[in-house]
Amino acid sequence: MSGHSKWAKIKRSKGAADAQRGNLFTKLIKEISIAARMGGGDPEGNPRLRTAVIKARGANMPKDNIDRAIKKGTGELEGVNYEELTYEARLGEAAILIEVLTDNRNRAAADVRNILTRAGAELAKAGSVSRLLTRKGIITLDGEKYTEDKVMEAALDGGAEDVALNDGIIEVTTAPEDFETAAAALEKAGFETNGAEISMVPEAPVVLDASTTGKVLRLIEKLEENDDVQNVYSNIEVPDDYED
Repeated sequence: MSGHSKWAKIKRSKGAADAQRGNLFTKLIKEISIAARMGGGDPEGNPRLRTAVIKARGANMPKDNIDRAIKKGTGELEGVNYEELTYEARLGEAAILIEVLTDNRNRAAADVRNILTRAGAELAKAGSVSRLLTRKGIITLDGEKYTEDKVMEAALDGGAEDVALNDGIIEVTTAPEDFETAAAALEKAGFETNGAEISMVPEAPVVLDASTTGKVLRLIEKLEENDDVQNVYSNIEVPDDYED
């Protein structure tokens, strides 16, 4: 099966900053904390928290870290109150959606604008980028450790839409409402995931020339390096022959 394999490629390209475990864990802790603050500390009764915990487990975050993040969100431990913001931007034909969790709105806004300006990008009209993306569950596994057929069997039993092998990474795609079921099915079957999240994928990806692709990927990396930026999504497709 195929369909979103190239999304795995761009996620790996643009996610270089998050490859650093400390940076990734910081973002996950913020997401867990705000989910617990908004909907309570019980994952069974809080879908957003449940999804955040699955994502943290997919990144192999220790259980103690997850529990502390939940307690900070519910107020059992002292924590920081975060505000959610969304920015939409354009760099030529590339559309970029930026999700922010911050304790300082003014700092976050200034930082995002500065990063965009330096890259030659600009803020876009609200809704002009989000309408180009659709929400999907994305679960990735090591294609050298597991076979695509074995993963496919478990994933489809869990309601997955698609399973694809690309550059040594097996990517399982689900509808948002089937994400938890698919993740649980893979876990029950004994598979260890590299990552699991509800993401935003382009409905009609655009392919740019190598120079522009490089500019967009560097912009995304700069945004993801910012502590206030939680997630960055784009509508570009990285060509198979693209080289950094």
